[in-house]
Amino acid sequence: MDAFELLDLIQKGESSVVQLKVRINDAYKIETEMVAFSNTKGGLITVGVDDKTGEINGLSFEEIAVTNQLLANAASDNVKPQIFIETETIEVDNRNVIVASIAEGLSKPHTDNKGIIWLKNGSDKRKVVAREGMARLLQSSGNLFADETVVNGTTINDINEKLLGRFSQKKHEKSIDELGLPLSELLSNMGMLKNGNLTLGGLLLFGKNPQLFRPRFTVHCIAIKGNDISSNNYRNKKEPFEGSIDEIYAKTLSFIVQNLKETQTDNDFNSAGKLEIPIETIIELLVNALVHRDYFINASIKVFVFDNRIEIISPGKLPNTLTIENIKSGTSVIRNPILYSKVSYLLPFEGVGSGIRRAYNKYPDLELINDIDREVFISRIKRPE
Repeated sequence: MDAFELLDLIQKGESSVVQLKVRINDAYKIETEMVAFSNTKGGLITVGVDDKTGEINGLSFEEIAVTNQLLANAASDNVKPQIFIETETIEVDNRNVIVASIAEGLSKPHTDNKGIIWLKNGSDKRKVVAREGMARLLQSSGNLFADETVVNGTTINDINEKLLGRFSQKKHEKSIDELGLPLSELLSNMGMLKNGNLTLGGLLLFGKNPQLFRPRFTVHCIAIKGNDISSNNYRNKKEPFEGSIDEIYAKTLSFIVQNLKETQTDNDFNSAGKLEIPIETIIELLVNALVHRDYFINASIKVFVFDNRIEIISPGKLPNTLTIENIKSGTSVIRNPILYSKVSYLLPFEGVGSGIRRAYNKYPDLELINDIDREVFISRIKRPE
């Protein structure tokens, strides 16, 4: 970073990725800032700048040495697991400013030396006290997956054996009886049963009534007259669809198709109609929402059919390393490994990162939106005029 870049940074003030400090002399306070940055997206701490006015006060030679030592000790000794930072001294108008770069942590969640977890919240920071917040931190570091978590109160009696049998026949070309394994052992081997309880993946795939335990894991479908989401003028509105993941998929796909138009492909009155949007595109985006949504967020998938578009709104922004551009090119990050590896035997899902590309190839007039603030991923399919 040069002096001009630093001045530009200072003029923009503090944010979720920049902290301005005149001086630092409290090791604990600075370690909490480092923890918050590490648990979020990383950031910069500048020392020698007034956070109220943006005035550059600068550091003396002795202060530079003391500040660097304090920063290094806080990162290595007081942040758990320890982190490594980079510092540089930048001269602006004969005044020296230290800029410390804190990378996003690889071993989240990081804590301070009191065991407290901090997250950035705008230019400020907050403690993590809810279990959901902790779970999602672990998820972002790849140390926890929602569909591998245990659903307390469930047992193998909550499994739909007919559905599991259909899965077994397609995957192994054998019935459950032919496999010769007790049901509990079969489910345990697939990561769907732990200590007598079903995992979320097992419940979603094969549960008799998953919503008895996770009532918000549904799909809510509404067809609206017009193009305004705030309208109460509905063409069609259903109670949230419930059931196992393949049941919800079938109900939702049927709802979307019923609320679209068909056109005749030739002059023969009896010829089969052609759906206004290729069914393959709708299937790819719907399956993508069911398999890749964030199941740590207690919310339903929303499907809106407007006059000019379809929107499939899935809880959870893209995982940290993904962007709209690289998912279009076939890059994928597995958020729900049990669903990812097993759902292809129940739904039209290949699991090789090609679904979004196929959706675009069949129907390019669509838009993908990664709404970070609302923490949702939106697939918007434009309807023909």
